[in-house]
Amino acid sequence: MTNVLILLTLPEDVRVQYRDHLRALFPQINVDLVDHHSKVDPFAPNADVLITFGPMLVDRVFQQCQNLKWVQALGTGVDNLIDLPSLPKDAIVTNLHGIHGPPLSEAAFGAMLLLSRRMHHSVRAQDKRQWARWPSTLMNGKTAGIFGVGAIATDLAPRLKAFNMRTVGITSAVRPVPGFDEMRSSANLADAVRDLDYLILLTPLTPATRNAVDANVLAAMKPTSFLVNLARGGVVDEDALLDTLRNRRIAGAAIDVFVQEPLPPDHGFWDLDNVFITPHLGGFNDQYVDHAMPVIEQNMRAFLAGTAPAAMMNVVSRT
Repeated sequence: MTNVLILLTLPEDVRVQYRDHLRALFPQINVDLVDHHSKVDPFAPNADVLITFGPMLVDRVFQQCQNLKWVQALGTGVDNLIDLPSLPKDAIVTNLHGIHGPPLSEAAFGAMLLLSRRMHHSVRAQDKRQWARWPSTLMNGKTAGIFGVGAIATDLAPRLKAFNMRTVGITSAVRPVPGFDEMRSSANLADAVRDLDYLILLTPLTPATRNAVDANVLAAMKPTSFLVNLARGGVVDEDALLDTLRNRRIAGAAIDVFVQEPLPPDHGFWDLDNVFITPHLGGFNDQYVDHAMPVIEQNMRAFLAGTAPAAMMNVVSRT
């Protein structure tokens, strides 16, 4: 029997959807479900398949899962998965992509509107029963730069036009892309961000992008500009960002992803009133399971039929 281990630190009603879908589609497999990496020990030694998100992993999971043959990542990013040293060398890794455009575009809009209208201040004032007023910052006519021009960015950029915004793509492969007014090279990121009103991070975390948004890049941003990070925490030098925000050298930041998740309660970001924090919710939505399951189902059928990885979707190269 094929043993499948699902490791998801998500609300129970979401976690069990994956388990119940798989049990209904594939009654010949055994499916175990845990909500934290510390609970994998009873199931890990026999696991053939692991279904999880990279940010929920630690290397100890793979130390326990040495019979693992396939890992299905439930996100696009596979950092903190394929770079963990104990991942079995021959294990197939697959991910999800092509389903994150609308949810992350909406997350970007939510973050931009919140920062521009200081909605987090309104919520805090409401909690205190205070009638506080201030002018908002208009998005209309402003310039938004997107660092990382992939499928999500190409979904977001045309939507920004509805706000009459100028759109700039920042990428290592400069080429014309629909929805963008201008494309700039990421080779000199500090130059690329100088005139932006919003810098939206959507780039994958790779050796080339780790800490790409560093003190020099942050110093190049306008004091009235906002940063929105929906990519990965490691794309930003968090110490430099914390110093920049504490000293109000940019107007504010909305941060959904962090180097360490969950963000420790003593982290300095929590104390800042020009920061809006969300716990890696950018792509998380009420339709995620429905969008993810067709990929998982096809890959499971291929795995059980012995046609993996050739018949699998979204196989990640590990070379």
